[in-house]
Amino acid sequence: MKKIRGRMDESILVCVFYGPNGERLINRGNKLANMLDCPLYILTVDALPFDEFDAEKSAYVERWKELAEEYGAEDFMIRDNEKRPSAKVIAEVAHNLNITQIIVGQTARSRWEEITKGSFMNTLLREIPFVDFHVVSVDRSIKGDDHEEFEKGVRCYLVRDGETYKISFSQTKECQYEGIFFKDIGTDFNNGIFKFMHNNKLYQAEVTDDRLTEPRVIESCLNKELVSK
Repeated sequence: MKKIRGRMDESILVCVFYGPNGERLINRGNKLANMLDCPLYILTVDALPFDEFDAEKSAYVERWKELAEEYGAEDFMIRDNEKRPSAKVIAEVAHNLNITQIIVGQTARSRWEEITKGSFMNTLLREIPFVDFHVVSVDRSIKGDDHEEFEKGVRCYLVRDGETYKISFSQTKECQYEGIFFKDIGTDFNNGIFKFMHNNKLYQAEVTDDRLTEPRVIESCLNKELVSK
C-alpha cells in the first residue's frame, strides 16, 4: 500500500543490483524518504531477460518487491533485457521521474581498475549532474558483514512492549528471544541491529531507541511456529 507523501519537490531513487547489499540500500532509502516525507522509487537493471534470471536473482527480486510494498514505494522497476549501460538507464529513469536524490552501492575499486575500466560513480555524475548521490560501499557491507559500522556485539533479549519489542540486557521471565545486539558506532542511544537464531535460521531486525523498527520479523517466527503445530 502506497504512503501518502507530503512533499513532491524531493524524490528518492534506490538503485539495487544483486547481492546482500540491496536490502540495506532499500532500508536506507526508506529512512531518507520518511525523513523528507517524499516519494520513494526502487530500480534494478539487468542485461538478461527476466525469465532467464537464476533462482538467486529471482529471490532477491522477490524480496525487494516485498520491501517496496511494505515501505509504500511509488514503484519498483525492473529494467530487464537492457543492452544499454546501467548509468544510461538510471539517468533516463531519474529524468522521467524528476528524481532529486539517488542511493547506489559502489564496490571499492583499485586505482588501476578505475583507470582501465572507469569509475561507475563518475559516469553517473556525468549522466545525472542534477541530483544528490548517497553512495554505500558494497565491499564493506559484504566483507565485513556490516559489523564495521557497529560496536562489538553484546548478548541481549527481546521483551514484548505493546505492538513491538524492546531490547533488554538482563534476562527476566518476560524475555522471549535471546540474541546479539550490535550498536551503531558513534551514538549514545541503543540504535543498531539485533540478530538471533530461530529454528536454525538467522534473523535480524533494526533497533531504534531500544525498540525494533520491524516487529514483523518476530511475528513471522511466531506465525511459523503456529503453522508447524
